Amino acid sequence: MKYTRKEKNTYQTQACYDNFICKKCGQLVAPDGAGSHHRNHCPNCLSSKHVDNLPGDRAANCSGMMDAIGVWVRKTGEWAIIHRCSRCGHLSSNRIAADDNPVKLMSIALQPLARPPFPLNDLGFKAGGAHYD
Repeated sequence: MKYTRKEKNTYQTQACYDNFICKKCGQLVAPDGAGSHHRNHCPNCLSSKHVDNLPGDRAANCSGMMDAIGVWVRKTGEWAIIHRCSRCGHLSSNRIAADDNPVKLMSIALQPLARPPFPLNDLGFKAGGAHYD
């Protein structure tokens, strides 16, 4: 019987239907409900694992946790999550999935507003309302 060698970059060309256990929150993650053929992060905590250098190549040797640190909106209007590897600092962008936790997405999106890089007093706001000096 002749065996064919499985190509290394299978996830770049084929859908991924593998289940996995999230290394951050422990939830069982299945591809169902993602709205995509490529599940690359946990829909509960939005974390991922650093396994790719390019999407689907499985060429990264790091295996660090990819923490969701921000969101941005693509030209098409689609939201994407910005992940940063806790081990090597690698940044990546991944589209959100249909079943991603909306509260977690919004909390990440609102973080810059909740913690501005300057004192709000510098804008002329006074306690108790939006009054200008």
